[in-house]
Amino acid sequence: MIINANDIKTKGVSIFANLLEKFDELIINVRGKNQYVVLDIERYKELRANELDLAYLKSLQDIQNGNFKVQTASEHIDELRNEL
Repeated sequence: MIINANDIKTKGVSIFANLLEKFDELIINVRGKNQYVVLDIERYKELRANELDLAYLKSLQDIQNGNFKVQTASEHIDELRNEL
């Protein structure tokens, strides 16, 4: 569901509660461009948990494929400094 930023200005944030009962997410349109997404906190937690699970699985795949290196903390810090 796309809502206009002016609707939020006139109706306040209470508009979110009513609309989130009907829709999973709300897109806020500002001056003709979709710029923000509003989610119910439970939906956000679910999406965030999925994102973290995917990152964990990718890390496991990297380990299985040997896509990692072993180095000391000092070596790692030096490497970071060199990249800056």
